[in-house]
Amino acid sequence: MLIRKIEVFLRRTGMPATKFGRLATQDPRFVLDLRNGRSPRENTASRVEHFMNEYWEKPHAY
Repeated sequence: MLIRKIEVFLRRTGMPATKFGRLATQDPRFVLDLRNGRSPRENTASRVEHFMNEYWEKPHAY
């Protein structure tokens, strides 16, 4: 489930949920909405997965 992956990512990086949403989807409420039951579109889920993978693979200055 995507929200579980995001929650692990947030714990490991210490990144605030709003910052994650802004960087991954340009929506600071994205994680909150997922926590409240929102289901992302397939394209959005793919973009979020890609963001998390890129974050781990490259040096980042977010």
